[in-house]
Amino acid sequence: MNRVELEGRVAAAPEERELPSGDRLWTCRLVVSREESRVMPSGRRAPSVDTLDLAAWSARARRSMGSWREGDVVHVEGELRRRFYRAGGAPVSRIDVEVTSGRLVRRATSG
Repeated sequence: MNRVELEGRVAAAPEERELPSGDRLWTCRLVVSREESRVMPSGRRAPSVDTLDLAAWSARARRSMGSWREGDVVHVEGELRRRFYRAGGAPVSRIDVEVTSGRLVRRATSG
């Protein structure tokens, strides 16, 4: 089963992109806290957060993501996707979360 459920803080304002195909999507990064802080064998602390790329393709998900702002806490559900493309003539891949639904949990405080 490929199902992801995350709650975290929007790292920067979401951006709308138009692909060469004419398809539109919204993208942003989500910072998600880890539940436990680990100490690595070297004695250094492991990162306490993960930063994940989100992509919203469906109209419903695009509407939700389009209203988010930097610092908002959001809850998203979706699936992991590995995307392949060429950059600088070389094949590249990346993994992101394809958002199927998302909602605002808490608006960022201004000021």
